[in-house]
Formats: sequence, C-alpha cells, structure tokens
Amino acid sequence: MTIGGIFTAIIFGAIIGALGRLIVPGKQHMAIWLTVVVGIIAAFLGTGVAHLFGLNTRGWNFWETIFQIAFAVIGVYLVATFWPRRTEQH
Repeated sequence: MTIGGIFTAIIFGAIIGALGRLIVPGKQHMAIWLTVVVGIIAAFLGTGVAHLFGLNTRGWNFWETIFQIAFAVIGVYLVATFWPRRTEQH
C-alpha cells in the first residue's frame, strides 16, 4: 500500500465513521481517532461484502457504500456501548 493509499483510507474512513456516528442515535463518547478506525474497518468490511455479492468494487458503487455505512453504524454502536468512558479527574 502506498502513502497515497494510506492517506485515502484515513480520509475515507473518517467520512464513513462520521456517517455512522450521525446515524446512531444519541451522543457517542468516542474519540475522533476511534471514529476513523471504525470507519476504516467498516470500509474494508463493506468492500469485502460487496465483492462477495459479485458487485463491481472499482470506482464508486451504491451498494458497496451502503454496506460500508451499515458496518460503520454497527461498529459505532458497539464501540459506544462497550468502550470504557474516560472519567473526569480534578
């Protein structure tokens, strides 16, 4: 993977993760970096599922994007539910 590919994965992961956070109701106590990680993982999983269904994964594909956002919603929900919250210390 090239530097450009890594940069693209981070940007696309941030977008997919942010969409996932917008769809999940309520306030999620997640760090930005965790949103990006969830988005990157969701993007890879969504592309894999689209590939399994025989969809064209080159360029933009509607169903591939829907799968990616669906995985992001699931990931954001799971992380927001099970990730330990940071407590404020004075």
